[in-house]
Amino acid sequence: MTAAGGLALIIIGAILRYAITWQTRWIDIGVLGTICMLGGAASLLIGMLLAFGRRRRTDRRHESERVYEQRYYEDPPRL
Repeated sequence: MTAAGGLALIIIGAILRYAITWQTRWIDIGVLGTICMLGGAASLLIGMLLAFGRRRRTDRRHESERVYEQRYYEDPPRL
């Protein structure tokens, strides 16, 4: 799940927890909202950790193993 999915879960959970006053006999809407907010926070945290981990990776190949490309351009002949 991406960071946007985690934020969406947090928003949906907050709406369920604080804005919905409807009640049922078989489920507590407030507890469901709290569970959604905790799940969203966990997925947001995991997504951020994975994103920061990907950015810190560097190319660890030896200098002789790297590939370099050189391009030479010539102007077209004038007519």
